[in-house]
Amino acid sequence: MKQRSPWQRTHTCGELTIADKDQQVVLNGWIENHRHHGQIVFLDLRDRYGVTQVVVDQEAGDQQSGMAAGTFELVRRLGAEDVISVRGRVRPRGEGNVNKNRSTGEIELLVQSVTVLSEAETPPFEILDKAEANEELRMQYRYLDLRRRPLQEAMLKRARFVTAIRNFLQQHRFIDIETPILTKSTPEGARDYLVPSRVHGGKFYALPQSPQIFKQLCMVAGLDRYYQIARCFRDEDLRADRQPEFTQIDLEMSFVEEHDVLDIVEAMVVHGMRDGFGIELPQPFPRFDYFEAMDKYGCDKPDLRFDMQLIDCTALAATSDFKVFAGAVQAGGIVKGLCASGAAEKFSRKGIDELTAFVNGFGAKGLAWAKVTDKGLEGSIAKFYDGDKGKQLGAHMAAKPGDLLLFVADQKKVVHKALGELRLKVGGLLGLRDPKVFRCCWVLNFPMFEWNEDKARWQFAHNPFSAPVDWDVQDFGKDTEQIKSRAYDFVMNGWELGSGSIRIHRRELQARVFEFLGITPEQQRANFGFLLDAYKYGGPPHGGIALGVDRIVALALGREGIRDVIAFPKTAMAFDLMAEAPSEVSAEQMAELQILSTVKKPG
Repeated sequence: MKQRSPWQRTHTCGELTIADKDQQVVLNGWIENHRHHGQIVFLDLRDRYGVTQVVVDQEAGDQQSGMAAGTFELVRRLGAEDVISVRGRVRPRGEGNVNKNRSTGEIELLVQSVTVLSEAETPPFEILDKAEANEELRMQYRYLDLRRRPLQEAMLKRARFVTAIRNFLQQHRFIDIETPILTKSTPEGARDYLVPSRVHGGKFYALPQSPQIFKQLCMVAGLDRYYQIARCFRDEDLRADRQPEFTQIDLEMSFVEEHDVLDIVEAMVVHGMRDGFGIELPQPFPRFDYFEAMDKYGCDKPDLRFDMQLIDCTALAATSDFKVFAGAVQAGGIVKGLCASGAAEKFSRKGIDELTAFVNGFGAKGLAWAKVTDKGLEGSIAKFYDGDKGKQLGAHMAAKPGDLLLFVADQKKVVHKALGELRLKVGGLLGLRDPKVFRCCWVLNFPMFEWNEDKARWQFAHNPFSAPVDWDVQDFGKDTEQIKSRAYDFVMNGWELGSGSIRIHRRELQARVFEFLGITPEQQRANFGFLLDAYKYGGPPHGGIALGVDRIVALALGREGIRDVIAFPKTAMAFDLMAEAPSEVSAEQMAELQILSTVKKPG
C-alpha cells in the first residue's frame, strides 16, 4: 500500500454525516468563512463537494482533543481562500445549531491540527454563490469565479450529461471518431478561423465550423454509425447563445430515413436529460412540417410550453368594414391573430401601446386589438365588429369573456415574424414560459434554398449537403421557394438546439446543387473535390445531426446564456480576458510563417 502524506484528506468537505461521529478525519479545502468568538474560531471549509464547519476551540482542544501547540494562534492568522489541511474529530452539533441547508449540517470537526497548504491574497471579489462582481472582472479571474457553487454545479451536470450521451451512443453501436481540427477552408456559411502553415508558406488551415464533410466521408468508408463530442469554431458576431468555440454532439448514420435519425436522437436526448439533470421530457416529441410550424407559431422554433397559436382571419377580413384588414387582403397580404386567454384585464391601454411598439420593431405597421366581454368586443376594432360580426370573429378565435385578441395585417412574412415574436412576448408577460418546464419538438422539410437580399442570389437554407425531398428534381430555378429539403431541426422551449438532414449521397446531384448556388466546377473541385471523388466509389444513403451542448446545458439549468456553462468562455468581442487572447506574436514567429500584419499600431 502506498504511504499517504499526513495532510492528505480522508474525506471530502461534503461527505461527513452524523454516522461519522467520533471518527478521526482529515479534510482539505479553501476557507470560505472565518469567524472569531473569543477562545473559539469557526471556519467553513469548502471544496467542490460541499462545506464543513471546523471548530478551533482552545479550551476544548487542550482538554479533549490534544490540539497541537500553536494551532489556535495559527488559525487566527488565516484568511479567506487560504488552502489548509485540518485533522480532527467529528462531533455532533447541538440540536439548535444544525444547519439544514448543508449535507454536513449535523456535524462539525473539532480541530487537533492545521497545516497551511497555500496562503491566498485577498481576492479581487468576494466568492459568493450569487455573483455580485461585474461579469468582466469575474471573467478576468475565471479560476476564482469557478469556485462559486452555481458554476461548479454547471460543470458537474454538464459532465454528467455528456457522459450519459456517450454511454447511450456506445450502447447503440455508434463509434467515437475524432475528425481533423486543422482542415480546409471552404466558402459559404460563417467565417472560418484561419491558421497559417509554417511548412507550406502562404497557405492556411481552417478550424472546423463543423465536422460535416468528414462525418459524411465516414459513411462512405462504411463506418455506419459515427459520433463525436466535437469542438467547433466560427468567426462570427457573438450573442448570449454564441461563442467563437463551442461543443456539439455530432452524429451520422447510414442506410436511414428521417424517422430513424429522429427516433435515435429523441431517445438520446431523453436519456441525457434524465441522467444529466434529472429532467423528464414528455414524449413523443411533436413533429411539424416547416410550413405548418410557420403557419401555427410564426417561427420555425416554436415554444410549446403554452398554446396561443396564430389564427388565420384572412377570409373574415376580406369582407370587413375595417379598411386596414380589407386593404391588407386586397394587397395580397394576410390577417392573423392571437387569443391570449384571460389576459384582457392584465393589459392596460398603455400595455397594449407597448405591444404595438414591439411589433413595429418587426416590420408591422400596427396592432389591432379587442377585449372580449359578456356584451361583445371592446377596443380598437370594436366598432367594426359589433353584433353578429363580433360574435363571428370571437367564435373564429375560440375566444371567451376575459380574453385579449391581437391582430396583425400585412404581407405573410411580416405577419408571421411580428405575431411569432409577439406570441413569445405575451407568453412571457403572462408567466407561461416556465424555465422549469421543458417541451421539445421537431421541425422538418425546411425550404431547400432561401433568397439572400444583400447578395441578390439564392443560398442554402441549412447546408448545401441536405437532400431535396424530391430526389428527381431537375430544375432548382423553377419554383425555388417551394422546393423542400430533407432537413430538420430539434427545438426545445423555443430554442433551436440542433440541425440535421438526410444528405445528398449522389455525386451528380451534389454537383448540381453546388452549381445552382453559384459554385463553379473549378470551385467545386478546389473546395469539395475530395467529397465528390468519394461519391464515385459508392456513397450510402445517410443522415445525421449536430446538437449544441452549451445551449442544452444552459437551457436545462435555467441560465440566461451559455457563458456560465462553459469553463473558460470569451467575451462578446471574442476576447479571453483571463489569458488576454488573442494577442500579438513576435516578429520572429511572423517571419517563420511568412506573413505580415497590416494593422496600424496606435501613435
